[in-house]
Amino acid sequence: MTLAFDAPHIERVVGSLSRKMLINGEWVDSASGETFETVNPATEEVLASVAKGGAEDADRAVRAARTAFEDGSAWRTMPHGQRGKIIHKLGDLVLENLEEFALLESLDNGKPYAVAKAADVPLTADMFHYMSGWATKITGRTMPVSAWDPNAYLTFSLKEPTGVAAQIIPWNFPLLMAAWKVAPALAAGCTVVLKPAEQTPLSALLLGELALQAGLPPGVLNIVTGFGDAGAALASHPDVDKVAFTGSTEVGKEIVKAAAGNLKKVTLELGGKSPNVVYADADIEKAIAGSAHAIFFNQGECCVAGSRLYVEESVYDQVVEGVAARAAEIKVGNGLDATTEMGPLVSQEQFDRVTGYIDSGRSDGAGIHGGTRVGDKGYFVAPTVLAGAREDMKAVQEEIFGPVVAAMPFRSEDEIIPVANNTNYGLGAGVFTKDVGKAYRTAKRLRAGTVWVNTWNVFDATLPFGGYKESGWGREMGEDVFHNYTETKTVITDLS
Repeated sequence: MTLAFDAPHIERVVGSLSRKMLINGEWVDSASGETFETVNPATEEVLASVAKGGAEDADRAVRAARTAFEDGSAWRTMPHGQRGKIIHKLGDLVLENLEEFALLESLDNGKPYAVAKAADVPLTADMFHYMSGWATKITGRTMPVSAWDPNAYLTFSLKEPTGVAAQIIPWNFPLLMAAWKVAPALAAGCTVVLKPAEQTPLSALLLGELALQAGLPPGVLNIVTGFGDAGAALASHPDVDKVAFTGSTEVGKEIVKAAAGNLKKVTLELGGKSPNVVYADADIEKAIAGSAHAIFFNQGECCVAGSRLYVEESVYDQVVEGVAARAAEIKVGNGLDATTEMGPLVSQEQFDRVTGYIDSGRSDGAGIHGGTRVGDKGYFVAPTVLAGAREDMKAVQEEIFGPVVAAMPFRSEDEIIPVANNTNYGLGAGVFTKDVGKAYRTAKRLRAGTVWVNTWNVFDATLPFGGYKESGWGREMGEDVFHNYTETKTVITDLS
């Protein structure tokens, strides 16, 4: 195994980071003085000790964000164009630190360095660049009254920032998920308390350093590192106006309960169990490659992973054999190895979860392709196909969040739609076919927030993203995201 970086280089990058929390423009220890360790999932070795924030730290950060949002503050009085320039500058700084971010993502999360460098980091910069333009384009409108003399009243609406936003992000795309949350909130004029996942805090801390360099006033972006108790304190805090959460559906429901105290606005991007429908008339080689990418990308640790593979009977064996063959070819290894295509799972907990589902599929009678541990150190699992799965299997019904796909045959278009929709989730879905009409009909009938046709895992800052049913509330990205971070005010003036 040839690693892209030697130990001294890694130590320089990780060691250069502040492991403290960012509150009110300063790097501070936790109130308790406690720290926690973040671990490299490829080696099981400790990377760094990070400040362990709790409820008191969450309160300090919220108070700083509230002060930064007050009427007359530097952030509230800043011209919108200047706000946009700062956000754009942050995107520039992300690109200037591309290699450092990619290294941190690989070390902390496990994903291949090459993937982080080619996708995660550039897409993060693009999010800040795209959202920076919206800072000057969030507008109200004039509206003539309908039941009164339109010449007697001037009526218009304003779009104003919601206030203090608490943002809780997951560990599967640590940097990119921070950008999805922070960039639009800043563009809308909100102030932010960001709580990164305890498994992967390092890239968020570097982002905080660059935000200060970009010129964000103190308190506009605060970062509290820690565990679930810190997140719970933010969700229930009476001075938080808005909470945005990405993570599991189970935790999302707890967020809703915690937010009820002051009826704060809530958006949720939650779990998925995405159906991938392959028709017999598809380009089979493209469908095989696309189906493998749908489930094995990012170690399968994707909320939209195509984890339920439905293939029309006449090509079922061919497609399943093709996906299994592709799985067997994937190079699993340390993300810093230039030849690695799939890294380790993020933690021992996630490793146990995924292998438990594989064992469950085996016990329920599925044919297993892959499914073994790779190596004797690190949280590596071989990409896995559960052939001949059934709808009643646990591995088919529940989100696994790993490189495990359950494959099942179907006979017709009308048969597959209710089966594909038979899930509590509705985040992503896909269809492979050469028939444009069939593609449109299937995409329209699938109950999911995003449907890919003859592709998968294409995301863009311009495209709204979110789910139906228990996959969440609201949308990330695009123009739609500003529903999350703005209030509408109506102004009525008597002209007489």
